[in-house]
Amino acid sequence: MIARHPVRHKTASLVVSDRWDLTHLVKNPLNGLERHLKALDAHVAQVESARPRLQATMASSDFQSILRLTESIAEGSARLGAFAYLWFSEDTKNTTARSFKSKVEERLTAVNNRLLFLDLWWQGVDNKNAARLMADAGDLRYYLETIRRHTPHTLSESEEKIINIKNVTGRSAVNTLYDVVTNGLTFTMKIGGKTRAMNREELMSHVRSPKASVRQTAYRELYRVFSAQRDLLGEMYRTLVNDWKAENVGLRRFASPIATRNLGNDVPNQAVDVLLTTCAKNVEIFQTYFKLKAKICKIAPMNRYHIYAPHRAGTKKYTYSDAVTMVLGAYRGFSPQLADLAERVVRERHVDGPTRPGKLGGAYCYGMVPGLTPYVMLNFTGEARDIATMAHELGHAVHGMMAKDHSIFTFHSTLPLAETASVFGERILSDTLMSNERDKAIRQGLLVSQLDDIYATVLRQAYFIRFEQAAHQMVAGGATGDQLAQAYLSELKQQFGKAVRVPDEFQWEWLMIPHLFASPFYCYAYSFGNLLVLALYRMYKEQGASFVPKYLDLLATGGSQSPQDILSKLGVDMTSAAFWQSGFDTIQEMVQQLEETLS
Repeated sequence: MIARHPVRHKTASLVVSDRWDLTHLVKNPLNGLERHLKALDAHVAQVESARPRLQATMASSDFQSILRLTESIAEGSARLGAFAYLWFSEDTKNTTARSFKSKVEERLTAVNNRLLFLDLWWQGVDNKNAARLMADAGDLRYYLETIRRHTPHTLSESEEKIINIKNVTGRSAVNTLYDVVTNGLTFTMKIGGKTRAMNREELMSHVRSPKASVRQTAYRELYRVFSAQRDLLGEMYRTLVNDWKAENVGLRRFASPIATRNLGNDVPNQAVDVLLTTCAKNVEIFQTYFKLKAKICKIAPMNRYHIYAPHRAGTKKYTYSDAVTMVLGAYRGFSPQLADLAERVVRERHVDGPTRPGKLGGAYCYGMVPGLTPYVMLNFTGEARDIATMAHELGHAVHGMMAKDHSIFTFHSTLPLAETASVFGERILSDTLMSNERDKAIRQGLLVSQLDDIYATVLRQAYFIRFEQAAHQMVAGGATGDQLAQAYLSELKQQFGKAVRVPDEFQWEWLMIPHLFASPFYCYAYSFGNLLVLALYRMYKEQGASFVPKYLDLLATGGSQSPQDILSKLGVDMTSAAFWQSGFDTIQEMVQQLEETLS
């Protein structure tokens, strides 16, 4: 269940463990589950007993006491839900963990259903009394505003309960099945003359191999295995898309499938449209970059197999403890406060580092409740990219830790700003490495690495959204999985133009992108966050140390204000095409810097 024999490395005075310890979350979670649920039930019963007293004219103090009870319920639920997911993440093949996760999700859904009446009542309070009650809500004001923002799309209490129950055995179950299937796939490759079986994380490390033949073989094996699952995964996707449409467009009357995500993010539809349009207008910047990379890495012709080919100076392998030292050192150079927080995540053994069979792919940071150190999952294989991923996920962690003084309802950053600290952490790391390096070849390699990452987190993510917008329309019209694959391939070819040839097997790439299945239209947050950080980092370079307190204040705000209000303090207008273009202007400058290294 929990790491039995973690590997420890000593870095200076810091003991680095590469497996996490989940005992900080819930005491005796397996044998004590019913006791924890009973405690939650008792708090829920207290809220339910207050139902007859809910009146628009009720005293503010009575309203606040009910809100405090809901905070306690949310914190208890968050701890249980987090433990269930983290345990499942360790090994998706662990049937006991899967069963525990399903049971917790079912019981927490029942808890949420019993509290639905409170949100529905709050949405029906007249504006005058709502303003009166929110005036004394303090940190919870934005949370209360958010509930009322969803009023036009909220159904009756009985309908909302049915949807919640349905989602446990519907969307959530399909997504769990997707995780089980895709994380259980086995790939084979011949390495050093020997055929090896490996999981996806191990296979994907080879797409950055210095050998072109290895990169090509890795991608072909990846899509050979995934394409063999296309009927199953394609039907999962079609089911999830139809479910999303039926609920959000059909029942909740959103104007479009993406409008649901935009309202949840509190971002105007116009801002997302401008962001995606600006990304599509700037494809030539990356097409130019990949032509330059082809020259630098001696690739002819440039092919989609090779866009992540490493620079000759970037093939070094790193130990886990070295990676921790590099990331913490970079953070400390920017802000000792952030470095101390990041170090706490490591010191308290809240990081699970190495890749292994059955472990959930990718990486994430899981923040539970204010004041509880977040957990970070990695799939560390020793690549330079893994160090950037560590900096990224620890950025998420320190963001939540900076916002610890807010309520559980407001300490999580809203999605558009959720990538700010993580991407900023990557920029800090990259800039530190660049500033400490004098060798021209290594500096060139660092630029290549940065531009690879920016491509992957800006343009690539925006084109995921473009595909999703088309796919949701196509599925509504009865499109098959094969037709969706052709649409995806068309988007890829438009994205790369004549600069990069795209082999046909890349039509199956969408099947391996978990966000497309689990979180429709989520991915524009990466484009948003990365372009925003490029602009913020430019401010930092211009303003120096005076910028740091303003940035820390942004992080400390958490999700207690709207994205527009938070960004307006920094002079940012998210609906402005000029603002998003400024991010691409910075990318253009980096491409020009790279070109200059060829002279």
